Amino acid sequence: MPSTSIAERKVALRRDIRARLSAMPEQVRLGEDEALFAAFLALPQVQRAGTLFLFYGVGTEPRTGPLIDRLLALGKRVALPRMLPEHGMDVLVHDPDHPLVQNRFGLWEPEAACTALSPEEIDVALVPALCYDRQNYRLGMGGGYYDRWLEHYHGTTVGLCRASLLADRLPTEPHDRPVDLVVTDK
Repeated sequence: MPSTSIAERKVALRRDIRARLSAMPEQVRLGEDEALFAAFLALPQVQRAGTLFLFYGVGTEPRTGPLIDRLLALGKRVALPRMLPEHGMDVLVHDPDHPLVQNRFGLWEPEAACTALSPEEIDVALVPALCYDRQNYRLGMGGGYYDRWLEHYHGTTVGLCRASLLADRLPTEPHDRPVDLVVTDK
């Protein structure tokens, strides 16, 4: 059971970060997205990767649709999450010939019939977060989907973080794991 004080701090931080993102003009966010994607694509781990696990950003998240398209154009295999009941998650190959479907959370994901991948088949995982800190810990959305999936993944993990949201230190719990690399828009 998480410490109440840490859990409360995370809830307050999520609220603060969401407010800051909502107040940011969309054109500013989209410009930062482009800088984040350029930094991500420049990583040697990404350039060498055959299969990458991304997320399809919605709302104030980095809008990863253009990044996904660039990776596909480079001949990379791209996988996306499909949320399951009980906070589980499958990783399915994204087939651009099949439309994504919107889940109960409003997130876009592949159809259930798409090919599932095991963690061992993924070279690089792009892990979503509201923000990261300088030790590469993330503040996620609070559902725990990625925390559970990351327990079984041993490849390269990368986070995208707007430089204005990079924290010195986030509150962490024993189950929290840092990503290997955090790229910013600066």
